[in-house]
Amino acid sequence: MRRMLVLTALTIAGFYSCSAAPPSRSTTAAAPAKVAAPARPADDAAALEMKRQQLDQKEAALTAKEQSLNQLSSTLDARARELNAARKGLEGSLAAKKKQDDERYKKMLKILKGLRPEEAASLLNKLDAKMAIGVMNQLDQKTAIKLIPLITQPRVVEWTKENLSGR
Repeated sequence: MRRMLVLTALTIAGFYSCSAAPPSRSTTAAAPAKVAAPARPADDAAALEMKRQQLDQKEAALTAKEQSLNQLSSTLDARARELNAARKGLEGSLAAKKKQDDERYKKMLKILKGLRPEEAASLLNKLDAKMAIGVMNQLDQKTAIKLIPLITQPRVVEWTKENLSGR
């Protein structure tokens, strides 16, 4: 970098030393302007060659970086495809699990409906409040009417409040 700055400064100094002095303002007749001495062809060629080499080096560095970025991009794309495949697999297994849980839940509701009201109420009273309320929400109106007098009243009150506030 330092070398490049020195070469640039020398090149600029060389151009200024070779150029003609600016015409002076005089009131006398216009003097013929001095023609700038031609720049030294060897110095210009060397400076141009130096610039070309620097540009070639920068181009090579950019090409290497571009190749590196392309490789990283392809790696990233492959990883994204793997993650998408894993996500689809998880979604499929979650859907299958949900379907299985829904079937089990429906089966339990059928069992509760098939029991005598006293037995069903006894089972609901043994479940935690949140689960019992969830089951009661799924029961049909006829079965719920039979169970309400048999379920503990605080649980019935909580279920009622939840259903009324959900309006």
